[in-house]
Amino acid sequence: MKYTLPALLVSLLLSFNASAMTLQDAKNNALVGEQINGYLAVITSSAEVEALVTDINAKRLQHYQRIAQKNGLSTASVAKLAAEKAIEAANTGHIYQDKKGMWQTK
Repeated sequence: MKYTLPALLVSLLLSFNASAMTLQDAKNNALVGEQINGYLAVITSSAEVEALVTDINAKRLQHYQRIAQKNGLSTASVAKLAAEKAIEAANTGHIYQDKKGMWQTK
């Protein structure tokens, strides 16, 4: 199980990137940022960005809940671990929150 949870989280992150080019575009254009709670935040608001973030965050919540239930963890702890992985995997120029909650550019 030690290796299963990180593998699931990485596949989760990759699946969002692979299935949603608009998410990658939003990240590349600094329209969204990775929060330390495991969810995306809107950096530059528009109806399209708001809809994208709402959709991605709903999917993330579902995945976090499934992983948490499967591994006997809380959804928040899975989300926090996913945030660490997402921030670690962020490309140069992507926006993320640091541990103090301040926005940074990688």
